[in-house]
Amino acid sequence: MNRTLILVSALGAGLMTAGMAQTPAASAPPATEPAAAPAPVTPQAIPAKIALVAFEQAVFATNEGQKAVQDIQTKYKPKKDQIDTLSHEVDSLKKQLQSAPATLSDADRAAKMKEIDAKEKRLTHDAEDAQTAYNTDLQEAYGKVAAKVSTTLKKYVSDNGYTLLLDVSSQQSNVMWANQSTDVTQAVVTAYNTSSGVAAPVPSAPSAPAAARPHPTTTTPKPAPPKQ
Repeated sequence: MNRTLILVSALGAGLMTAGMAQTPAASAPPATEPAAAPAPVTPQAIPAKIALVAFEQAVFATNEGQKAVQDIQTKYKPKKDQIDTLSHEVDSLKKQLQSAPATLSDADRAAKMKEIDAKEKRLTHDAEDAQTAYNTDLQEAYGKVAAKVSTTLKKYVSDNGYTLLLDVSSQQSNVMWANQSTDVTQAVVTAYNTSSGVAAPVPSAPSAPAAARPHPTTTTPKPAPPKQ
């Protein structure tokens, strides 16, 4: 049976070959010349006009950025007050233990030390949790405002003919010196405030020292500088 199938296949192939040989070959389309490659673009030297911007500071200096920070501080004020109260309790217990009479029994002294230790651990835990949550909210708010400020910044430097923009927000900036007239930070803040329509926030009342409340870290991430 296999030999039969092979024979049938061979015959079929032969018939197809014969048919193709009898069929006039289709005329090949006329050859076309290959498209010419585009001429390479030669970079041209143009007069440089460099702008500096402290982008991170600009974002938080806008009315919208200031309002976002105030809203976050208001949100975390109850937690801050709770942490402050617990901190005062720990300080008070330490003072009581230090001023305790020599007649205080070892058992009472150990009990007070245990209470202080428990409250200190709770204070550290609560403060770290609050700090993490605060920074997360702050960075999220920063990202939202930064995306919009970036658009205004890109338009500003383009409209004013700048050819290069350098972000000097970071302390590791490579810019060692520059003429301050090239700093467009405040001009961009003003332009963004005008376009956003957000009014300047009302200054908040003085609060406790920064060390006693959750505060943003100094490593706030920022988006890449806008492309020219």
